[in-house]
Amino acid sequence: MGGLSTSQAYEKDNSLIFTGNVSLENNGGFASIRTTINTNKENANLISLRFKGDGKTYQLRLRTSQYLDGPAYTTSFETIKDQWQVVTFSPTDFSLTYRGKTLEQQPELTFKDVQQLGLMIAKKQQGNFKLELAHINFEHK
Repeated sequence: MGGLSTSQAYEKDNSLIFTGNVSLENNGGFASIRTTINTNKENANLISLRFKGDGKTYQLRLRTSQYLDGPAYTTSFETIKDQWQVVTFSPTDFSLTYRGKTLEQQPELTFKDVQQLGLMIAKKQQGNFKLELAHINFEHK
């Protein structure tokens, strides 16, 4: 690790703001945040996000009780600068990854097992970034 990227997360007007600067110095190239979640996901088969971005690509990262500090189930979403968007994902939209590499073994993801949720900007998208997240909802449809 040892990169020099910086990030912060804070609440503003009922949204989560994930912002910072991605630096390529010292083997950098990404920034991330994550939190534990305790919401009812028992019958969830979809997860939706409402966000406003900066034209960059972000990852939604989920960790299950089985993988709290290791691999994460990951999917990417693109943002359109200064435009509110909604995306919806099913469990099959996620791949199990570790340090940027997709793992050969892909245990089935069920949202009821998710214990941690994170956001990441990666792929060496150098410079300032800002993602405003209005909601992340686990849904059943």
